[in-house]
Amino acid sequence: MKKFTPRIPVKQAIATSPCIGNCCLDDEDICLGCQRHIDEITGWHSANATERRAILNRCEKRFALSSEHK
Repeated sequence: MKKFTPRIPVKQAIATSPCIGNCCLDDEDICLGCQRHIDEITGWHSANATERRAILNRCEKRFALSSEHK
């Protein structure tokens, strides 16, 4: 199974979007590139550090689930 690897280290990602430039939403509005939901993408810039860490944790879980089904 492939491991979710953010484009940049998590601490640095708190200030920078985890977008990897592979932007395409699935049927559940989850980006196939970064694994963020559309609401997480649009709310990234207003999210504080705790919220951004939570988003990144959810992305990692989504990636793990999507990798299991491939």
